[in-house]
Amino acid sequence: MSSIAIITGATGGLGQEFVSELLKENIHEIWAVARNEKRLSELKAKFGEKVRKIRCDLSNADDLSELFSIIETEKPDIRLLINNAGIGKMGASTEFSDDDIVNEIDINCKSICLLCNHSIPFMSVGSRILNISSASSFQPVPYINLYAASKAFVRSYTRALNVELKSKGIICTAVCPGWIDTEMLQKEYNGKPVKFPGLVSPNRVAVQALRDSAKGRDMSVCTFFVKYEHFLSKILPSKWIMNIWLNGIKDYV
Repeated sequence: MSSIAIITGATGGLGQEFVSELLKENIHEIWAVARNEKRLSELKAKFGEKVRKIRCDLSNADDLSELFSIIETEKPDIRLLINNAGIGKMGASTEFSDDDIVNEIDINCKSICLLCNHSIPFMSVGSRILNISSASSFQPVPYINLYAASKAFVRSYTRALNVELKSKGIICTAVCPGWIDTEMLQKEYNGKPVKFPGLVSPNRVAVQALRDSAKGRDMSVCTFFVKYEHFLSKILPSKWIMNIWLNGIKDYV
């Protein structure tokens, strides 16, 4: 039975860093899941034959069903499931279309739960699940409201799932980075460049996340800056933190 890793959002900045790091692991195949066929081909050309391309739009029910069918037919030994795909948009909630809202919830929340449930039957002692949450999950965040709320869902779901799967020897880790220097960041808002305090490289996040999951931790918090944010979220009222955030983004909204 082939041992595999599944990575969603594999063609993005953080996804590619996970692929690069997993090439160092004792895994036969890396299933790279993403919706852009061209970028998947570029990923495979970059990282080699160990990478298996799987084109899948996680917001599309038919695409998801096809992915689940591949898993159930091939019955692989899933050593790592990394739910990395995610989308986010900065702006007032009332500016979001119905499709914006549905797609963000489908990709950031629904697909993670479905992929976990379809993968767990093919996981064994020592297997690991990494679900990418965010430092924005620590408290409510106006103007990235939906994104932050979806990541709070991911963090809560993952930590509880870790407890449920303890008897199976499967580790679930909620990865909670701050701002990562990837193409997902909205670098400009209303014509003004956006500043990102504590900006960190995607490689640093990927390395830390894999290290923390290997140690059996249910959360991975990368950098002292983000750990400090996590600490503040525990001792300060949410209203204070939201006001601090609003003061920091006053030039953009």
